[in-house]
Amino acid sequence: MEEKKLDYVLIPTGLLVMGVYHIWLLYTILRFPRRSVIGLNAESRHQWVHSIMTDPLKNGTLAVQTIRNNIMASTLLATTAITLSSLIGVFVSSTSSSGNTASEIIYGNKTSILSSIKYFTILLCFLVAFLCNVQSIRYYAHVSFLVTLPTSKGNRNYIEYVARNLNRGSFFWSLGLRAFYLSFPLFLWIFGPIPMFVCCCTMSFILYFLDTTSSFTRELHSHSFKEEAKLDDLESPVQSP
Repeated sequence: MEEKKLDYVLIPTGLLVMGVYHIWLLYTILRFPRRSVIGLNAESRHQWVHSIMTDPLKNGTLAVQTIRNNIMASTLLATTAITLSSLIGVFVSSTSSSGNTASEIIYGNKTSILSSIKYFTILLCFLVAFLCNVQSIRYYAHVSFLVTLPTSKGNRNYIEYVARNLNRGSFFWSLGLRAFYLSFPLFLWIFGPIPMFVCCCTMSFILYFLDTTSSFTRELHSHSFKEEAKLDDLESPVQSP
């Protein structure tokens, strides 16, 4: 196969591998949430909100400190993303003005148009990561106010609303993290289509083990969920009078 045609074959194939994997992951999260780490963590956060808001005045400090840690993590990722975006923008502008030629170590299409597409896709990944982490900070900050309201005690509809907002913030954080993951194969695309394709296949294989849960983990969480449900059933007759 000609050197220039490798990009037209390996790049779509590598992106297709990652796309098929994430479609399968989305299907698993929606249909079988406990088989995925994201779905299982969402249920854990839901139970955490219920346990915290049984007594907001007593558990308020713990809730705010926990949410603050999540805000700090999202802030770090957002700052990293926008910094890398700025550096890529400066690098592209400097290389385009100097008119540097492609390196000889790159095996693949070396046209200037394709080089611009490579840097643009990496820049787009970091911008998406920045926006997702900003939305995550927005939801976490909103939940930090809602979770400490004393009037919310015993109001299940209100507690469900707080749990949904907390999970939305975590989902945006996960999307931002996925954008960082996607930037790795796109960065290797700078050195040719072969490293990019190998990275896509390797990353999909690694993410499978990071995104799925074992039977032990599912049983452990199921036991904790059942214990929490029993406590709710015991507390409800006491609060009803």
